[in-house]
Amino acid sequence: MLANWFALIWLAAFPPAVSLPVIRANHNDRPAGSLANGVLTLRLVAREGVWHPEAEDGVGIPVRAFAEEGRALENPGPLIRVPEGTEIRVRVRNAIPGATLVVHGLTTHPGDGTDSLVLAPGGERETRFRAGARGTYFYWATTGGAALPMRRSVDTQLSGALIVDPVGTRTPDHVFVIGVWVDSLTLQGKRSPHEIPTINGKMYPYTESFGYTVGDSVHWRVINASDREHPMHLHGFYYRLDGLGDERVDTLLKADRRPWVVTDNLLSGTTMSVTWAPDRPGNWIFHCHILFHVTGDLSLVRHGPDRDRGMERMSGILIPLHVRARPGRAYPAAVGPGRTLRLFVQMHAKVYRAEPGFGFVLQEGAGVPAPDSIRIPGSPILLTRGEPARITVVNHLDEPTAVHWHGIELTSYYDGVPGVSGEPGHLLPSIAPHDSFTAVYTPPRAGTFIYHTHIDDVKQMESGLYGPLVVLPPGQTFDSTTDHIVTISLHEYPDTFDVLMNGSVHPEPIVLRAGVPNRLRIVVIPAAGSGELTLRSDTTPVRWRALAKDGADLPAALATERPARQLVSVGETYDFEVTLKEARQLRLELLDGKVVLARLPVEVR
Repeated sequence: MLANWFALIWLAAFPPAVSLPVIRANHNDRPAGSLANGVLTLRLVAREGVWHPEAEDGVGIPVRAFAEEGRALENPGPLIRVPEGTEIRVRVRNAIPGATLVVHGLTTHPGDGTDSLVLAPGGERETRFRAGARGTYFYWATTGGAALPMRRSVDTQLSGALIVDPVGTRTPDHVFVIGVWVDSLTLQGKRSPHEIPTINGKMYPYTESFGYTVGDSVHWRVINASDREHPMHLHGFYYRLDGLGDERVDTLLKADRRPWVVTDNLLSGTTMSVTWAPDRPGNWIFHCHILFHVTGDLSLVRHGPDRDRGMERMSGILIPLHVRARPGRAYPAAVGPGRTLRLFVQMHAKVYRAEPGFGFVLQEGAGVPAPDSIRIPGSPILLTRGEPARITVVNHLDEPTAVHWHGIELTSYYDGVPGVSGEPGHLLPSIAPHDSFTAVYTPPRAGTFIYHTHIDDVKQMESGLYGPLVVLPPGQTFDSTTDHIVTISLHEYPDTFDVLMNGSVHPEPIVLRAGVPNRLRIVVIPAAGSGELTLRSDTTPVRWRALAKDGADLPAALATERPARQLVSVGETYDFEVTLKEARQLRLELLDGKVVLARLPVEVR
């Protein structure tokens, strides 16, 4: 097999002579242990094994993982799933040679995070606890004593889900556990650092795929057991946040405080439970929006020289979804004509030092933009709710590209993921060099959205292929004196990086009108990263009213006035309303702790 051509030099912790058992991927569809008379009895063992994050006959990586005694090792570890009120009796054995194992999370929930099991090499201990409150939790372990955000290398797959269901009938769902392995690998005779981000133990295209039917009610639980954040993005649909938590506590959100989003950022050690309902057939994806966690370069198998297909490949944290049409029901095709636009994809030399910049430029009137003209971020696209749009994307680059209409509820074929969007036998192609493609859709809601490349993402997006997309209510026009778009992005160099606001390290000020409501539309589309966005004078934030998240109006209970601070991450948009009575000077800043990553001057006149 092709995958067997690539040799892996085993990590120093595992001598080559040792034959290790295989670790299988765990789909979290079978609860572990034996449940009888309100008591779950479970025997876990932690040991070394060989993990295949791609094909089962592909590259193997020695790591540590959990298993039920007498069963195969699993990644993630065996699923603990019980009703509320269950007594859980877990006996854990440490079969990892020469390493002390510290296990967290096997405790009653809510918990304070201080309970842990410490097992010497060869040691075995039993713990007994009540399941506690319903929710999404997890257990995890380390042999180095590190906190979860510092866990690395061979310990990173020592995690498993712990789900507490309500007593009685439970809602069918799927449980996803995210993990990230980081260390050095030797592939094709070259040793280098490698990052392997997975969901339920696999990287796409080896992740489990899911099929649904239009009208289904879909329930997911997502657990971030890795050392870093993951903004999780669903294509084509909104999902409702039902619960948020971590290994200690899970909070079921009140019905009037459950927002609808297309992206939500899971910090290290956090969880979410969500609901969504597909209303259109086709192929879709659910993925981490950190570009480095979905790029095809993650693959452990080095592909051939087919550049076009290589650019289209994805890997990492991605779940493919196929929604079937409901039998006997007709689904209207995309309609048009309505609003007709031409969007040019172009390049200009030496925008980022010696590197070129890419940009989207809308045609204005009859004149075609100059071949080397670009806008970073791309030209704002203004559409109207309920009005059909035909957007012809003209690719002036010497390489293929594609455009994803991020947050727009549209027909699958036009979603913008080459080789995936559409239906079997009718899949979206990439836009070839010096060719064009017309996307047709009717935006069903007004709000703030994003359009961006979805091919060779790290290179093309960091070069400038992203822009704001604003959908207005019928009859409303865009008033730039009170409606302001702020786009946050990133460009990396070999030795540093720049966080950009409106395409610049030193952006032009925006001017707010005093005495009237001003709308701030925040578009967050760097390749990676997050931070606290704040609008302030000196060190004191002003106040703003939250209006919308990802283009969806917030529930009334969340659409409140508050200090102007918001944690933002990749693939999110936010709308805020700001009313300031007098002229003054402000700053819109993106902070990492106390470090200012980017700053935009704001003048109130």
